[in-house]
Amino acid sequence: MGVILRVLLAVNLLAALTVLVRADAAAQVGAELLLMAARVELPLFCALLALFALAPWIACQRLPRAAALVVALAVFVMLVLWPLLSGEGDNLGRWLMWTLSAAAMTLLYFDYRTCRYSPALTEARLLALTARIRPHFLFNSLNAVLGVIRSDPRRAERALEELADLFRVFMRDNRDLVPLADEIALCERYVSVEQLRLGDKLCVRWEIGEFPPEMPRAAILVPPLLLQPLLENAIYHGIEASAEGGEIVVRLAARRDKLTLEVDNPLVEASAHRNGNKMALDNIRERLMLYYDLEAELVSAHRGGRYCVRVSLPVKQEAAR
Repeated sequence: MGVILRVLLAVNLLAALTVLVRADAAAQVGAELLLMAARVELPLFCALLALFALAPWIACQRLPRAAALVVALAVFVMLVLWPLLSGEGDNLGRWLMWTLSAAAMTLLYFDYRTCRYSPALTEARLLALTARIRPHFLFNSLNAVLGVIRSDPRRAERALEELADLFRVFMRDNRDLVPLADEIALCERYVSVEQLRLGDKLCVRWEIGEFPPEMPRAAILVPPLLLQPLLENAIYHGIEASAEGGEIVVRLAARRDKLTLEVDNPLVEASAHRNGNKMALDNIRERLMLYYDLEAELVSAHRGGRYCVRVSLPVKQEAAR
């Protein structure tokens, strides 16, 4: 989706620049843009459909050969549609040069983008972003353990074990996707530690929908530490900031090829942590971009006195062994 959208934007931008250069007067720009769009859009969509169909074969070729195939396909589509789209005074040679230029400039853009987001740089950025995800609840949790270590030593021991499990996950190399079931188990341990500190103020309700048979929860892969920071935000901004506490609702559902995760918490208008909330969401949004490009989204909204964050991402499954 991201590649197709970028190709559409790049070619249409080049077409618009061509019109602006050729137009003799400002009054002609509107009509020239419509004429250019009528001649460019059909070949562009046909070329994209052909490239999409041939993508597995082109991907197997060496880079120079693959680039030549892309350019040749663009020229071929233009030649096939030329009798349909050409008008009086149109020059085939000029349109051939324009098609070659558009294809070459688009390929150069993607080459630049590939260099900018090379695997090494992407992994470094992922590590840097994940390194920021360190829960502020560490010292509070230790103090909560100290508070019950005499009255309920077994609960204190279990809390320390859960805390150790949490930080073992936080400190590992979190670059690869992890099973959704592991992320849910991590969040349950995190909530258990927070409930030791917050007590009855914190209530978390899980609403996990039925997953299709072809998409078992244990096989679905998600970015590591995706749901836990959302829960942490909900507790920090919606429970701690409220004198009476409240309920957090976590919803998970899988439909077709999309996985949706939603965290819903009470909205505290007087919360002084708005900037921290924005930074955390921006962090998650950037990680989603690195993993999924434009195929994932994170949106937040206020509704009915509550604050809701929803993440939608394409379903990726663990390969069957």
